[in-house]
Amino acid sequence: MARIIGVEIPDAKKVGISLRYIFGIGPTTALEVCAKAKVDPHVRTKDLNDEQLAHLSTALQSHRIEGDLRREIQTNIKRKMSINCYQGSRHKKGLPVHGQRTSTNARTRKGPRKTVGVQRGKETKAAAA
Repeated sequence: MARIIGVEIPDAKKVGISLRYIFGIGPTTALEVCAKAKVDPHVRTKDLNDEQLAHLSTALQSHRIEGDLRREIQTNIKRKMSINCYQGSRHKKGLPVHGQRTSTNARTRKGPRKTVGVQRGKETKAAAA
């Protein structure tokens, strides 16, 4: 696997696709980086030489990717939580932030269901009968 800016990108895929394995690089940005580095996006990653890999890594230097981008996102979330804006309060409560419904769905954010109410044991059912 080729290594660009500390990230292993797959050898068997085309350069335009394998660059997307870097956090912060999507389809459009991958093609822009290939154009800036003068690398054909339809060439397989294993067919690139060291010079082309160096051009790709220098082209990626101008973009905010991986650790820097993750850090920026986290600081934005912390800032929203500290100023108590609506989105920050949703982050604090662990609920969806962008207006999704929560009466059903939203299990990814809310976690597994918690039963609300009384659960009867075997003794109470027998005593009630």
